[in-house]
Amino acid sequence: SRDYGREYKTYHKAPLQKKRRASRNAARRLMIRKGAVKKGDGKDVHHKSRNKRGKLSSSRKNLSVQSKATNRKNNQ
Repeated sequence: SRDYGREYKTYHKAPLQKKRRASRNAARRLMIRKGAVKKGDGKDVHHKSRNKRGKLSSSRKNLSVQSKATNRKNNQ
């Protein structure tokens, strides 16, 4: 079975992952304020590009709205 405690300690707790999660959350909040998405609408906020260090740019021109299926299919 999946060990969620171990997963948190080894992955989700890492400073880089915390920064990436904060960036994704900030992008979602920005799109909510702009009226592009709503809570529970089944949409993902897609980052069109990222810089070489893996940091996600949350500028409005780098964001778009996609269905969850499309966004997660394209990110594999």
